[in-house]
Amino acid sequence: MENVPGVGRRSFEREDQFMKPLSLQRTHGFTRVELLVVILVLIVLFILFAPLDFFYSGKSKAQQLACLDNLHQIGRAYRIWAGDHGDSMPASTSITNGGWEEFLKNPNQGAVCWTNYAIIAVDLGGAPRMLLCPADDRNSAEFFTTGGKTNEAGVGVFKDNATLSYFVAPDASDKYPAGILGGDRNLGPGTVPHDDYGYSPSNGQGNDVIINGPVCWSLKMHSAGDPAGLGNILLGDGSGQKTSTATFNTFRMNAEETSTNHPGIRLIFP
Repeated sequence: MENVPGVGRRSFEREDQFMKPLSLQRTHGFTRVELLVVILVLIVLFILFAPLDFFYSGKSKAQQLACLDNLHQIGRAYRIWAGDHGDSMPASTSITNGGWEEFLKNPNQGAVCWTNYAIIAVDLGGAPRMLLCPADDRNSAEFFTTGGKTNEAGVGVFKDNATLSYFVAPDASDKYPAGILGGDRNLGPGTVPHDDYGYSPSNGQGNDVIINGPVCWSLKMHSAGDPAGLGNILLGDGSGQKTSTATFNTFRMNAEETSTNHPGIRLIFP
């Protein structure tokens, strides 16, 4: 070192002092534990300060998708049942042949709305849970009644409207794919939504109505208080459809054109 012209020992020492911090800075970073702590802090902050409707909308969307899946499975069960009964729905098939046509020749059959679904129980895979919308405030049944006996000592038996969420349109036919076959029970008369279930009474006795004018989704279930309304319907081709109040009325008017009760369509509520 002493033999290098113009360079002394202090020059090398001073350069070494400048280099050490740079070397340390290049090799230092977040440890795995520190990174996890940062992530956890961000999650906690998000939970604390995220708007409540963020979580509600996620839950609401999941419920709506589950409801649409229920209706899709019900539509599939209808098609299977019809395939075994001369392409007729339960509502247009006599009691002798396994349907409930005779009931429907009389008015006010809302109390036996559940019968329609009990008839297609086998085609539903024996699972009455799919007959309840997850956004409904009712509780689902666990078992269908079979041959007058229950599968499990009378516990959670599907035997009335109390465990049912979906109305029935008995005039519907698979010949009219866009016709209304069923849907959420939170439908009511008029253009002003109510905070109850509309045509579906709380006493479980159901309702049998001829609709020939505007209706709207009530503030229950998928509407979640939204005056614009939101509900799901089952169409004649077995598909489920999300509808606003306005969209539902469009389907309703189209269904009137093919209804045997024209003008108007008959809907039976649980």
